[in-house]
Amino acid sequence: MKILHFADLHLGVENYGHLNPATGLSSRLEDFLATFDEAVKYALENDVDLVLFAGDAYKGREPTPTQQREFAKRINRLSSQGIAVFLLVGNHDLPGAIGKATATEIFDTLAIKDVYVSARPDVYRIETKSGPIQIASLPWPRRSMLLSKDETRDLDFDEIKHKLEDALVRIIDNHAGRLEPGLPSVLVAHVWVTGARTGSEKMITIGQDHALLPGVVGNPAFDYIALGHIHKQQVLSTTPPVVYSGSLERLDFSEEGDEKGFYIVDIKSDKETGKRSTNYTFHPVKARRFLTINVDIQPEDINPTGTIMEAIDRQIDNVRDAIVRLHVVLPAACQSLVRDNELRSALKEAYHATIAREVIDDTRLRIAGGMAGGLTPMEALQAWMETKNITGERAEELLKYGEKLTEG
Repeated sequence: MKILHFADLHLGVENYGHLNPATGLSSRLEDFLATFDEAVKYALENDVDLVLFAGDAYKGREPTPTQQREFAKRINRLSSQGIAVFLLVGNHDLPGAIGKATATEIFDTLAIKDVYVSARPDVYRIETKSGPIQIASLPWPRRSMLLSKDETRDLDFDEIKHKLEDALVRIIDNHAGRLEPGLPSVLVAHVWVTGARTGSEKMITIGQDHALLPGVVGNPAFDYIALGHIHKQQVLSTTPPVVYSGSLERLDFSEEGDEKGFYIVDIKSDKETGKRSTNYTFHPVKARRFLTINVDIQPEDINPTGTIMEAIDRQIDNVRDAIVRLHVVLPAACQSLVRDNELRSALKEAYHATIAREVIDDTRLRIAGGMAGGLTPMEALQAWMETKNITGERAEELLKYGEKLTEG
């Protein structure tokens, strides 16, 4: 049984892009589709039995018809060649109200052969070219579906979150109890797992996610646990494998150093003993590169433009076709000596380039009244962290304490 596991496609993220006049599409949409095409091509050329998508097909709950068309084209390429496709609903896919459909549910409505969509937790038996497999699903939960109003009455946010986590634990245990032991089984979940290293997704959801322990998700009844939601690919456990495939394309500079791709999972059964073994391999894709060039100008520098140009020249091979952020820290007295037109010319081979100056002065502006240039305090903090190139765990901690301060 050969499975391709990917997640967090996020079609519709178009930052740093431009309109391609030849196609009428955003150049960034084309970037995201190109990496999707790499996964589809691999599945078609390497005898894959099942493609598992672990949630977040689109940037938002109401994708454009063009985005839906492009997604459907690629799903059709897989299903028309006899490859089963399983689509899980993620948090970005959820509609704004109960009763409304997700964008991916159209495949269920049209009863597209070999395409399965899970908007609710369930266990599916799916026939593939290599035989049957069991897929236990855990889509992003809607609180109203798992907890009644009576259960949440008079509870604060943390108490509700803990109740929701308990409900998810029960669902996983229930799924495991419904499995046929003789068949391969996979848990596919769009969920935050404690201890996972984060990318841009955590930057926008910190403090809001329910979280499950790795030992809960890694139930030994499953041969493989295919995760979505976190954009950084990583293996949280090996017995059984608990794996985030990460996003296929880089969304922003917080993912600058992340390798992007998908996992190929092989589940094999010993004919004599009946025992199964699982092997999994990460396959990188050619995602658009992000590059930050940091330059710190000293007060005695009489040619800051030359210093910056030298820093760009050292990275010129990496600049070509990349999304580039030139971050210059300089004293106020040197501002007039920096010639932006020359810097932009030096970055002309970049796919997209921005120049940010951080001027060091004795005056420090304070954020007054909760607003600075139209930004909320949390938005201002995120903007400041980007100029400082602060990511990872330190960024998480700063955001966490920032939320506490603004709430107070």
